[in-house]
Amino acid sequence: MAETTFDRRDITHIVWDWNGTLLDDNHANLAAVNAVCARFGRPPVQMEYWRSVFRRPLIPCYEDLLGRAFEDGEWEEAERLYDRSYLEHLPACRLADGVPDVLHDWAGDGGTQSLLSMASHEHLVPLIADRGLDPHFTRVDGRRFATVKDSKAEHLVHHLDRQGIDPAKVVLIGDIDDDARAAHEAGANALLVASGLMARERLEATGAVVVDSPVAAVEVLRGA
Repeated sequence: MAETTFDRRDITHIVWDWNGTLLDDNHANLAAVNAVCARFGRPPVQMEYWRSVFRRPLIPCYEDLLGRAFEDGEWEEAERLYDRSYLEHLPACRLADGVPDVLHDWAGDGGTQSLLSMASHEHLVPLIADRGLDPHFTRVDGRRFATVKDSKAEHLVHHLDRQGIDPAKVVLIGDIDDDARAAHEAGANALLVASGLMARERLEATGAVVVDSPVAAVEVLRGA
């Protein structure tokens, strides 16, 4: 797919993703995935493999990983196992390199920014507050409602509507192909970082601009 470009001069607002973008939590995610694998009799996976297969919707992704369909109640059990393991490893997770300085830089250039994650809203909000990041964002939203496609797209539309922001002036910076899909469906732009949960070649296949880090993403927007 050809790379999609946009005029960075039109961008006034960044919607940041959290997990794998502003937060370097790949190891916590992998540990949580392997907790699920252990429960369902699947050998542990390595990060390179998980970055090659992870996708949304999550249920079919995990069914492919485990080699069978979930029976009644098993997906809910898998979610609980994942969440428990992830939270155990979360305290060791650091902000991505250059964060929060890159947030200061964008605001210093006159831009605004908000945060939208597919983590549950109840989990996300205190985490952002505990890290002292609230002042950087005009709005912080986690996953507030279920969607049929298990995609960020409807959440992004809701997120921008609540702020009265024109999607054409927005870039969503995230780390998986669903971020690019969500931006496209919402009428916004996308920049993807290759430091999160999806291999670079899979990100490039979306046609979005792909960079190495949040700092590099803002450098693209500033024309550096």
